[in-house]
Amino acid sequence: MEASRKKVIFQNVAPAILANACVFLFSVVDGIFVGQGAGMQALGAVNLALPFVLIVQALNAMASIGGVTITAIRFGSGDKDGAQAAFMHAVSINLVVGVLVTLIGCGLTAPVCSLLGATGNYFELAKDYVFWWAMFAVANSVSLNLQSFCRNDGDPGMVAITNVVITVLNIFLDWLFVFPMQKGVAGAAVATGISQVIGLLVVLTHFIFKKGDLHFKRYKPQAKLYAKIVLRGLPEAIAQFSTPVTTFCMNQTLMAAYGEIGINAFSVISYLSSFTMSIFFGASEGMQPLFGQAYGAQQEEDLKYYYRAGQIISVVGSTVCVAVYIVFPHVLCGLFGADAETIDFAALHIWEYCWGFIVGSINTIISAYFYSTKRSVLAIILNTVRSLVMNSLVIILLPMLLGKVVVWHTFGIYEVLVLVLAVFMKKYSERNGIVYSTD
Repeated sequence: MEASRKKVIFQNVAPAILANACVFLFSVVDGIFVGQGAGMQALGAVNLALPFVLIVQALNAMASIGGVTITAIRFGSGDKDGAQAAFMHAVSINLVVGVLVTLIGCGLTAPVCSLLGATGNYFELAKDYVFWWAMFAVANSVSLNLQSFCRNDGDPGMVAITNVVITVLNIFLDWLFVFPMQKGVAGAAVATGISQVIGLLVVLTHFIFKKGDLHFKRYKPQAKLYAKIVLRGLPEAIAQFSTPVTTFCMNQTLMAAYGEIGINAFSVISYLSSFTMSIFFGASEGMQPLFGQAYGAQQEEDLKYYYRAGQIISVVGSTVCVAVYIVFPHVLCGLFGADAETIDFAALHIWEYCWGFIVGSINTIISAYFYSTKRSVLAIILNTVRSLVMNSLVIILLPMLLGKVVVWHTFGIYEVLVLVLAVFMKKYSERNGIVYSTD
């Protein structure tokens, strides 16, 4: 039985981590080419534009995760028609999100960049990135949605293949647009967009050729199901708001404390730390179908086993990544074309920021465990505290009280405070055992 569980975990988690690692390479390659080909100010501008991208991804996650959570539970209980209905409703939400993002990002580019805090030399560069990234928002939204459903439809390998194709193509296009064609940040955004379009075409084959139980078909829109998808996906959307909110708050705090060198160093650290995030987000995404299916089938022993396994994978993976950052800070920071002063500054502070990812990996699995087992209210409370309240309060207020020496540690500090709440909520919700409810 344990060997069978381990096999199932490997079949789901390994492709999910690979897919997320490809997304990491996707982002890092952008950073390397922009930093090397367009300079550190261009890299800083992309970092300032990053909250816009991450907010969009959070909205996409709301529909994707909400839909796949319902789908996994319905698959577990044998309700394939119900799973199909959840799939079509979630895809339609992501399609609408993509269209709205294109209209806002391309039509209101300057106001968006002003809200992101881009000024001076950063403003025009940020505008270029936001405009061209938004131009491909529909492909981005639908591709991410279909990858989530493909994973839940028994084909995690296709998701890994899709992301490998996207990443390899993005590397080539980044080089082409940034160096030979000299298109700077706009070129990097266009490279990302074209890669997403091709990735969408690849993952579509799973559904068009009906390789699983989910496929495209006419459906009758149900307001109740739309609301249920939003409710189930809201915890993950809120969780993903953590990165743009944290990035925005850190940008403002670092600018006040250190000036432009703080922004430039943080942009380098952000790219590197995204790899660690890919590990524990990959673990949570890989475990989500297993949580949901075990819950739907009311297999409590399996559910507890998968929860423990998810925590171990996340903690070990994030710890290894942080260790690499601590041992090789100058080599890693030097990949982005930064000057010697910025590299030294980033290398000095990288460990102060990245240790928080070890704690954050635990919080991410607990959140996935909650929303995958119909504890959406708990997941919403946890992720609201984590992503909107605790991070902004700690990052902004703690340096005011203790000085700039604590700025880089604020990420880890608020994750520790959230962990205390998460552990309490889990123990309290299971004080009388796991409660199962019908969908």
